[in-house]
Amino acid sequence: MKRIGLLSDTHGYLDPKVFKYFENVDEIWHAGDVGSVKVIEDLEKFKPVRGVYGNIDDTSVRQIWPKHNRFQCEGMEVLISHIGGRPFKYSHEAFDELQKKTANIFVCGHSHILLVQFDKNLNCLWLNPGACGYKGFHKVKTLLRFEIHDKEVKNMEAIELGPRVSGDEAITEQ
Repeated sequence: MKRIGLLSDTHGYLDPKVFKYFENVDEIWHAGDVGSVKVIEDLEKFKPVRGVYGNIDDTSVRQIWPKHNRFQCEGMEVLISHIGGRPFKYSHEAFDELQKKTANIFVCGHSHILLVQFDKNLNCLWLNPGACGYKGFHKVKTLLRFEIHDKEVKNMEAIELGPRVSGDEAITEQ
């Protein structure tokens, strides 16, 4: 069994509450728009991390993480891409990646909208943790936490970190 903490769209700001909510996870997955190498370093000091770069990430992040990350976790095929579209209407690139080899779990970010949905056409669980940074239109910072056990996703939790705040407020919040 693996316990997974899933986040996206940090945009250079890592809410301290992430460490509290991910205290008991085995791995952290980041679905892009990291914003800075420091976010990756802080997460890696805490837990093993897998991730992808997003459309706002510069070359320093792109040198560390790929655009698409495909791997096995507890017997399940996982694909992480930052821009995924939405279930049943995937972005062209995400759809092409899914056609290369079907994934059991498809993870994306970008939309800042938390969404967990099963795509019966692809037999794939779609996960978007929303956004946990303070940049964007979202009203609440969100994460997902779940377990993978015996080729099943279990105990899915949507976690609200609190309201998105402006950059100045985020600095004083730290």
